[in-house]
Amino acid sequence: MNNAPTFFMQNLIELKKFIRHLASLSQKEILKYFRTEISIDTKADNSPVTIADKNAEEIIRKEIETEFPSHGIIGEEFGEVNKDAEYKWVIDPIDGTKSFICGSVLFGTQIALLKNGYPILGAVNFPALNEFIIGDNKSTQLNDKDVKVRKCDSIPDAVLLTGDYLNIEEYQNISAFNALIKSVKLFRGWGDCYGYYLLTSGYADIMVDPIMSPWDSLPLIPIIKGAGGVVTDYQGNDAVKGNSIVASNQAIHSEVIKLLNVNSVQ
Repeated sequence: MNNAPTFFMQNLIELKKFIRHLASLSQKEILKYFRTEISIDTKADNSPVTIADKNAEEIIRKEIETEFPSHGIIGEEFGEVNKDAEYKWVIDPIDGTKSFICGSVLFGTQIALLKNGYPILGAVNFPALNEFIIGDNKSTQLNDKDVKVRKCDSIPDAVLLTGDYLNIEEYQNISAFNALIKSVKLFRGWGDCYGYYLLTSGYADIMVDPIMSPWDSLPLIPIIKGAGGVVTDYQGNDAVKGNSIVASNQAIHSEVIKLLNVNSVQ
């Protein structure tokens, strides 16, 4: 693979294949531990981590370091290297570790490629579902087929998704969110990366995350945009620079942001 400065434009197809390769390797490792008896450690932020998280990230990092030694890497479990690099890879080995340890299939491996801090490629692989979605801000493919957010022109017709409901109350305006719940057609707690999978493949209309780390959010942005969706932070600002995400289609996004921030202090 070409490592010249212009490698992204020259090798977009090859880069997508490389990310698929990373997903395949990590999937094999993760499934070795899925629905088995493994120890669960607690990190400083009180989130769980397992050997599957750590081993999957190590495998991905090793492949990237071999293929692109000058690139930077930001990983949830093992931190950052080459922080001044123009190109950086972002890794969340298991997004939805709580789902993973509970035996739920709604977890995935997230990978992004950044250029000067902005995501130019993003992918999520779902090991237990054998589903792979990847986007480049212009198009998004699920298992090699183009996908788009679906048409939804009004809040009362929308399906709303989020992850941990308690995080809304801790980090954002819970009364406004509860009002949004009452305004939509259907509300479900299918969160983490799986919620964005449903949104970008046309099965849901709004996905809300009140708090996120870079490895949570950055891989999702090119997927959402590539599927024709709109993605911002909770207040409607640049999601790349924020620590939250609200994603939906273009028709209702501004109204969703308005409703989520009713009576909020900006």
